[in-house]
Amino acid sequence: MSGTTNEAPGGSRPALSRAVAVEPGKFAAGYWGKAPLLSRAGELAGPDGFADLLSPDAVDELLSRRGLRTPFLRVAQQGKVLPADRFTGGGGAGAEITDQVLDDQVMQLYAQGATLVLQGLHRLWPPLIDYSRRLGAELRRPLQVNAYLTPPGSQGFSTHYDTHDVFVLQVDGTKRWRLHEPVLADPLEKQAWGGRADEVSATAQGEPDLDVVLAPGDALYLPRGWLHSAEALGARSLHLTIGVRALTRYALVEELLALAADDARLRGTLPYAVDVADPDAIEPELTETVEALRDWLTTVEPSEVAARLRARDWPSARPEPVSPLAQLDFAAGLDAGDEIRVREGLRWSLADDGPEHVVLRLVGRTIRFPSYCAPALRVALAGEPLPVGDLPLDDAADRLVLARRLLNEALVVPAR
Repeated sequence: MSGTTNEAPGGSRPALSRAVAVEPGKFAAGYWGKAPLLSRAGELAGPDGFADLLSPDAVDELLSRRGLRTPFLRVAQQGKVLPADRFTGGGGAGAEITDQVLDDQVMQLYAQGATLVLQGLHRLWPPLIDYSRRLGAELRRPLQVNAYLTPPGSQGFSTHYDTHDVFVLQVDGTKRWRLHEPVLADPLEKQAWGGRADEVSATAQGEPDLDVVLAPGDALYLPRGWLHSAEALGARSLHLTIGVRALTRYALVEELLALAADDARLRGTLPYAVDVADPDAIEPELTETVEALRDWLTTVEPSEVAARLRARDWPSARPEPVSPLAQLDFAAGLDAGDEIRVREGLRWSLADDGPEHVVLRLVGRTIRFPSYCAPALRVALAGEPLPVGDLPLDDAADRLVLARRLLNEALVVPAR
């Protein structure tokens, strides 16, 4: 049994409803990985606009008061990323670093027309830490959040495509987006647009397939591969981009090939002194290899592939933050009436480990429990808050011991 907690405490709206104006089923069937979707502010759920996630005042705080370092800031001008030493320097007494953002230098570059890119905000800014965790859990995909602050009338980057899907959330100002259909459908991460720069540039000269202006509160979904460029209109523009890492059939192929190393036929040596430049010499070996691979593929268990995908995917996302001191104090004073809940976004799987134990697999670690704890673990990690006294264990002391261990292992948090 495995799980990922998806819902925010208190039954709040799905995070996706803030980014797209259609039902999840319709989005999945008609747009996910297929077509762009424009959603206007009045159609979206949640607060009016996205200033609760990030605002111009928040940008000022990040640039001036949070000790921001590279690579959490990039600066681009005329389509090129500027060297970090143009806007970073020493951290001053007590901070022996050389790459802290210098807000006065950043201000001058921005005033000269440079675009500021705040990167990794899903790890840095509390409202986006929470929102991106919820959205990532709903999509079951790792994601990242960047913010783009563009001066009036400027364009930070030339037409390009991304190798991940993107949700664009317009926070402040207006921005014109021009979209063209892909020159390469569904590009992989290693198939970046730079390798097709001429084709991208030529396509961008034609009529766009979508030409829209985003105002505050508007959102745009872009599947990977769609060409796009964006230009601030009239005043500065601040928008968020939420990049969603794709899970592709090629990823399945990669994991299958990794597993194929267990097959003796596929590990076999080619004939002595075979001429690898001669197609006639390679043909029989290729035929036999394809046959061996086909035979081996019929033996693969889905559970083996799933385990490899889990190891590949899970480390890319973090669960809900804990408050270490408050968490330990709560655990120390725990009683049966206290409520706990699983950490939102926790990735876990529970399996038997012999007749007397179960093993809980998490990102980067495993924890063993007595097998009689399995029902209580499933209930505690299911997502709903519950009193410690309601854990399905026969002994009251065992309930406290298990709950305290789950708190100390940062698997659950106080439900308040």
